[in-house]
Amino acid sequence: MDRFVNVYDDDERARAYDQLEFPGTYFLAFRDLPGLFRKHVRGTRALDFGCGAGRSSRFLRDLGFSVVGIDISHPMLAKARERDPEGDYRRVEPGDPRSLPGGPFDLILSAFTFDNLGAEEEKETAFRSLRSLLGAGGRLVSVVSAPEIYVHEWASFSTRDFPENRQARSGDRVKIVMLDVPDRRPVEDIVCTDDTYARIYDRVGLTVLETLRPLATGEEPFAWQSETEVAAWVVYVLGPASDGAVGDDASAERVIE
Repeated sequence: MDRFVNVYDDDERARAYDQLEFPGTYFLAFRDLPGLFRKHVRGTRALDFGCGAGRSSRFLRDLGFSVVGIDISHPMLAKARERDPEGDYRRVEPGDPRSLPGGPFDLILSAFTFDNLGAEEEKETAFRSLRSLLGAGGRLVSVVSAPEIYVHEWASFSTRDFPENRQARSGDRVKIVMLDVPDRRPVEDIVCTDDTYARIYDRVGLTVLETLRPLATGEEPFAWQSETEVAAWVVYVLGPASDGAVGDDASAERVIE
């Protein structure tokens, strides 16, 4: 397989993302995070892994966290600093844990970043590095695309032009179009299933404390497509296995409406 290219390291996409806040399907990805943070996180030092144009970093700061945002994309970071000159945004080298900021962190948020990391080994390397940055009792909250996002229509996304997505398995490439930005070039992601993530978490010493699959209620001010019946996102709350952390249930999972 030829090398996977991160499509977000791009000036035009950075301009589009600079205007993107929390519309439509994205609203559901962030809606339940404040409650999860209150439940699981103790402390205010946060790392935003894959901060992009700074949307998720500003979200964390508005919740009272002291945030360091990191990304590999020069264009995205330039937009983050332009919009938020007082923020702490830093570039890291892909796959080089030595370029990460020093921990420990009470919270590490990764919003959609692992959708864009290629092989399973690349994801494992990143999770291992993030695990090493967690403080005692620290939590890693990872928001990823559910495999179902690539085979349905959504308020914020379209996949109808890519029927080949239906044959994709964990580790395969898929395409999706974002509808909330003017840049309608297809985004290329990598499908990753629950089972694959579970293997990675086990290998790097992370325990799943809670899993959410947020659904829309139908009362939100958006023209939902699949969101009331199918979850586009999976939210994993993770803790270091060495902490002896245990979730509400050994297989704790909630579908949130």
